[in-house]
Amino acid sequence: MARSSDAFKAFRAGRKLRLKDIDPGSRPFASSSREADDARLTALAIEIDRLQDLLYANSAAPAAPKLLLVLQGLDTSGKDGTARSVFTHCSPLGVRVVAFKAPSELERAHDFLWRVHAVAPRAGEIVVFNRSHYEDVLVPVVEGWIDAAERDRRLAHINAFERLLHENGTAIVKCYLHISRQEQKERLQARLDDPAKQWKFNPGDLAVRAKWKQYQAAYEAALTATSTAEASWYVIPADSKTNRNLMIASLVARTLAAMKLEPPKPDYDPRAVKIV
Repeated sequence: MARSSDAFKAFRAGRKLRLKDIDPGSRPFASSSREADDARLTALAIEIDRLQDLLYANSAAPAAPKLLLVLQGLDTSGKDGTARSVFTHCSPLGVRVVAFKAPSELERAHDFLWRVHAVAPRAGEIVVFNRSHYEDVLVPVVEGWIDAAERDRRLAHINAFERLLHENGTAIVKCYLHISRQEQKERLQARLDDPAKQWKFNPGDLAVRAKWKQYQAAYEAALTATSTAEASWYVIPADSKTNRNLMIASLVARTLAAMKLEPPKPDYDPRAVKIV
């Protein structure tokens, strides 16, 4: 079971990324014991809560740090479940989840990053993008709404945008939740079979599923072009929900710990305060 920082190297997207070379069913961060894995995930979630509290406490500092977690993946890959599991112990004051849908008329009237910049992390905040600005270099490409030249322009804009965020104190972690076609089939069927979950099923998901290979190719192109030193992409084997959650929780905890945050010094002398 891999847990060291080096364990992520094999899953960081590079210039020669081929998704078919990464097994969605692999479990590099999970063990053979569900009980042990659940305990480790709980410990990570508690540590993330501690670090998030320090992040929030430092929100008034100059160049206050922030964290953006980008979750991308095909339908049923587990974006909602990841956010729920990784941040289950965190205060809602310091964590915000933004879900991106099809752009509204107002949003379409602006450049494609306009709506994204408006919801980027504030000082001392963690923001989770459930889908993101990458939808604008995936769906339009597969559907043929934009050509290769426009795709490349958008990818360049994304790199510049993320560099801007980074240079203003935002740590960026980007995770592609990599599931197999068979696993997606089983999860879609499970939604149909459960009356309590049928509301999650969208017949339009089947149209996207029919273009599986095209979406895999679009993801490979986007991840390859935008995995940078300041905003790396990680391919997360996600057939196992446990492995998915452990990997992403480990990435978040590692990123927050690297900020080396300390409690801010009070602007008063605690020893002089008398409580009566």
